[in-house]
Amino acid sequence: MRQARKRLGDLLIEEGLITLEQLRSTLEGKSRQQKLGEALIERGYITEQQLIEVLEYQLGIPHISLFHYPFETNLFSLISKETARRNLIIPLKKEGNKLFVAMANPMDFIVIDDLRLSTGFQIEPAIATKDDILRTINKYYDVDDGFDELLDELQQNEKGRADDVTDLDSPIVRLVNQLLSNAVIQRASDIHIDPQETKVVVRYRIDGVLRNERVLPRHMQSVLTARIKIMSNLDITEHRIPQDGRIKLNLDFHPVDLRVSTLPTVYGEKIVMRLLDMGSTLNDLSKLGFNSLNMKRFNEMIEKPTGIVLITGPTGSGKSSTLYAALNKLNSEAVNIITIEDPVEYQLEGINQIQVNTNVGMSFAAGLRSILRQDPNIIMVGEIRDKETAEVAIRASLTGHLVLSTLHTNDSIGTVTRLIDMGVEPFLLASSLSGIVAQRLVRKVCRDCVEIQEPSKREQEIFAKRGMKIEKISRGRGCSSCNMTGYKGRLALHEVLVINDEMSRAMMNGESFQKLKEMATKNKTIFLIDDGLLKIKQGLTTTEEVLRVATLE
Repeated sequence: MRQARKRLGDLLIEEGLITLEQLRSTLEGKSRQQKLGEALIERGYITEQQLIEVLEYQLGIPHISLFHYPFETNLFSLISKETARRNLIIPLKKEGNKLFVAMANPMDFIVIDDLRLSTGFQIEPAIATKDDILRTINKYYDVDDGFDELLDELQQNEKGRADDVTDLDSPIVRLVNQLLSNAVIQRASDIHIDPQETKVVVRYRIDGVLRNERVLPRHMQSVLTARIKIMSNLDITEHRIPQDGRIKLNLDFHPVDLRVSTLPTVYGEKIVMRLLDMGSTLNDLSKLGFNSLNMKRFNEMIEKPTGIVLITGPTGSGKSSTLYAALNKLNSEAVNIITIEDPVEYQLEGINQIQVNTNVGMSFAAGLRSILRQDPNIIMVGEIRDKETAEVAIRASLTGHLVLSTLHTNDSIGTVTRLIDMGVEPFLLASSLSGIVAQRLVRKVCRDCVEIQEPSKREQEIFAKRGMKIEKISRGRGCSSCNMTGYKGRLALHEVLVINDEMSRAMMNGESFQKLKEMATKNKTIFLIDDGLLKIKQGLTTTEEVLRVATLE
């Protein structure tokens, strides 16, 4: 008698990968079309690799890692690149009349039948992760797709033909599309195109760290720059001043929004493209990694009807994501929310967003004054850069508005001294400031290759210094999912400083930084370093990552 196949949810609970509560909430929250596995990955309960290992057991279909697989490249002619991409399949090898194919969904019998008819082989499926398949398609199908052709063409005609940069089938267009699609697959946040004396280097910033993607010959620089400028509606004849633009396009059935910035350097224009993922789940405060006490304090701050809440940290520390998540939580038809930003990164429905334009006199301060005549309840100022903006923002918060903004400082208490240093009157600051959140991003340990290790003597000392104990440390070994780095994804460390009456009085009396720090400690403030150490204890990140962004006093 054939044994009944166990359901996926039961198997995952048996393996201890999810709890019954997580399974129930996922089943209730997912749409009818969405598969359970996809919904669990989306919520971050399991990784794709863990799902595949359970599916292998459930379906009896082997799973395979494509990272160092010895592909028979002549088989790629059997399946076109479009088919491979659309159905997430890749041919592995053939034996007799059997064709072995890696699939993200080995239960898609329609695709298997289509393959059998189009290739004439019996199809033997294996399971591979979606990222693995897309990376392989890009690596082998695009193997310098049109690259040599482009080099020859450019060598014959130094400038390249003018229509090359607009002709959708030309090699330069294919090359730019390939660079963008690789960046999306590798989850890069920025693409850097750096001109150097003899070459052009393309680098991706992945999880906050830059790494080289490819090196192009120097004479390709002009057509590459021209193509990107045309895509982002910039002036291709202007090379002497910085320019900013935006590209919106669909890559692999996925909407991508890019912010483009050009900067004239000694060897030509450097281009940086910031990828803004429109399908990002970062609009949910609960997914930003706040611990329970910080979350409670931050919610109390933003739910006050008046006052100013500041989010601080260096560039690229996730301040905008936290601000947008807070706005998303506050967004309802009962309130009028207006933002002034430079530039507007994510467009949010139901929120009035204004773009700073200094060329026509639309600065943060000028825009903010106009906003106050628009009967707002909540105002977000992209960044406080000068005394004028700070004063208008503070006065707005004193006249019955909730103001959210960002500032570049090292920690939460340093923000107070920075604003007073800017020339803001201490009494104004004391009466308007509700709270300050200092934030940094650290890389998360890859869940597919995590290993539990003993903490070193130095690590035990660090924890002891902050009055904590540590028994075990999680570290990534390095695998195909994380590109052998041991890290995948990022999470935020927070320091939430609540400004209470005692602190307001101390600010008005011009108390020292040290005195404010003592008050914050007495008020049970969790400092950046402490939040980092708590996240190391939970096995989310490593000591090296925390010490990279937070200082041990």
